[in-house]
Amino acid sequence: MPIKPLKVGVTGGIGSGKTLVCNIFNTFGIPIYNADRRAKDLMVKDQKVIEAIKNHFGEEAYLDKKKLNGNYLSAKVFNDKRKLKLLNGIVHPAVAADFDNWSQNQVGKLYIIKEAALLIESGSYKTLDYLVTITAPVENRVERVLSRDIHRSKQDVLDIISNQLNDGEKADKSNFIIDNSGQNLLIPQVLKIHEFLISLKQAG
Repeated sequence: MPIKPLKVGVTGGIGSGKTLVCNIFNTFGIPIYNADRRAKDLMVKDQKVIEAIKNHFGEEAYLDKKKLNGNYLSAKVFNDKRKLKLLNGIVHPAVAADFDNWSQNQVGKLYIIKEAALLIESGSYKTLDYLVTITAPVENRVERVLSRDIHRSKQDVLDIISNQLNDGEKADKSNFIIDNSGQNLLIPQVLKIHEFLISLKQAG
């Protein structure tokens, strides 16, 4: 009978270092599902998602048949929690179904990772076996995002952070915490979690 992999979530606020941590897991041969990236793909490739977004936000949500009008959509939902909840209600179920399809193809893997900023906020962490949260001071996160996203201002980043759960709230629901403040090396922290998950699966 094929091995059914453990499903592990990796989350953290903007600028916390999710992609870096997942890249380390990937060097150990662990498949990574980037939920945020797949969400963007589904918003321009999944016809049901496209139609739902157009129905609720207007044809202006798309610049053409294949390109999302990100600036327009962001302006619509950024300061309107009702509209943000509506958009998430369209996209998150599509991502969940896409992840399920992807995970079924990861036969023989001991564990797989779902990387997403809103694993807890969306409730999708409840479908996973373990949750890893990456923490870092706000000033570090802002600096990282500004060096990466030249189109954002400091206030933009702070506004995004204010709309996400804080590190303490995420940590309360997590099995593992990775400190990416720069005070502790990342690789040993990731390796410790990796070795635990491997030993757990091999023992079971």
